This record gives sequence, C-alpha cells and structure tokens, in this order.
Amino acid sequence: MKRLLACLACCALAALVLAPGALAQNSGTGLYGPADDKVVTGTGFILIAAFPLLVLLLSLLQWRLEKRKERRKAFQARLSQADWRGGW
Repeated sequence: MKRLLACLACCALAALVLAPGALAQNSGTGLYGPADDKVVTGTGFILIAAFPLLVLLLSLLQWRLEKRKERRKAFQARLSQADWRGGW
C-alpha cells in the first residue's frame, strides 16, 4: 500500500512538473504537433477501438476471477462435507 501511494504521488508530481512545459509554447501546437483534421480523426478512431477493447479485457479478467472464486468455494464445500462423512 505504501508503494502504491508513493507511486501515485510520484506520478502526480511528474504530471504537475511536465504540464506547464506542454502548455507554454506560443504556437499552440503542444508536444505532438498541430492538431489538424487528420490527427483528430485518427485519435477518434483509436478511442473508438480502445474502449470496447478495454471492456473486453476487463470482462475476461472478471470472468477468470469469478471462475477462480467458484472453484475455491467448491473446494471449501467439499472440505466441509468431508468432515461429516465419518460416522459415529
């Protein structure tokens, strides 16, 4: 947890340090270059493809975790039933 907080603080600090340099150019081009129609369209297509891909990957991850949870629950149920098979 401490590492996560340190990493988040470091990333936030880096963003705060680097942001003014990107915004300080007089030409308004930013770090990438001029934002013409081709750049904006390409970025839009990337976003259109990225969001469904993100949803797919997160859904697959959740499916795997649910499968793992069900296996663990079945194993625990088998263990608890094994205790009662004994007899007297």
